[in-house]
Amino acid sequence: MKNFMVLSLLLFGMNNYAQYPNDDSSYYAEIPAAPLEYTPGAIVSRMIDGLGFRYYWSTEGLTETDLSYKPSPDARTLEQTLDHIYGLSRTIVNSAKQEPTDYKIPQPKLSSWEKRLATLENFRLASSLFLASEDISKHTIVFIRDTGSSEFPFWNQINGPIEDAVWHAGQVVVLRRASGNPINPKVNFFLGKRNE
Repeated sequence: MKNFMVLSLLLFGMNNYAQYPNDDSSYYAEIPAAPLEYTPGAIVSRMIDGLGFRYYWSTEGLTETDLSYKPSPDARTLEQTLDHIYGLSRTIVNSAKQEPTDYKIPQPKLSSWEKRLATLENFRLASSLFLASEDISKHTIVFIRDTGSSEFPFWNQINGPIEDAVWHAGQVVVLRRASGNPINPKVNFFLGKRNE
């Protein structure tokens, strides 16, 4: 029965990823229900769900003015920060799929909206794959570049792409507030939902 549930979850996640970007843009409007068991994969899955929830609300209702905002001439624009988070989401989901992140493969040009949906879907798929994983040590990070490839243990996933994406989602909140468009004040990050 457990194998059937794991297989069903994987097929559900892969099917949704194949529709990229997913039509259900409101998936992370609330944090999903917590897993029933405290396993390594469930903990990582929950970390990514928390990230997805934060990213959803930090990017909900952004305007063109917000996207072009930057606090100083040498800083990134808000949109460039979103580009970086999207790249981090690719690394996270590729690790979840046990595939390399190949920088030699050109990426499609996405609108800001498509990039948001793709980032959210990457988080959603990664969460479901890590939840089903029985050995997260197999989810190394592999980078392929013109200069060669490099591989890092799963530990680097936590202090690297996952925490870096949380960090930058917080920057988006600050940048949009500075550009005059703060996030919805009813969002409750502790409970993982919007207060009514």
